[in-house]
Amino acid sequence: MADTVPKSAKRPQPKGGSRKGVPNKVTGDIKAMILKALEGAGGADYLERRANDPRTAAAFLGLVGKVLPMQVTGDANNPVHQIVRVELVAMRDDTED
Repeated sequence: MADTVPKSAKRPQPKGGSRKGVPNKVTGDIKAMILKALEGAGGADYLERRANDPRTAAAFLGLVGKVLPMQVTGDANNPVHQIVRVELVAMRDDTED
């Protein structure tokens, strides 16, 4: 029975779907709606209020984590050799009451 082909090799390849490198239209539409809603809520000022509010600071930091680049390379003349630790800390401003 060594001459038999495994079942996985006989499965037909998937057809259709998105081509590699083509952005998803729905994802782009949702991103545009989120940006429009953010602008309507106050943009950067709104995000700053969320960052300074202890009840929403964790959610804000989660958002920051989503938009940070996944890979840091530096430039050709000054490459990044090693990143030891990146830490985000929510700070509370007690001067405003």
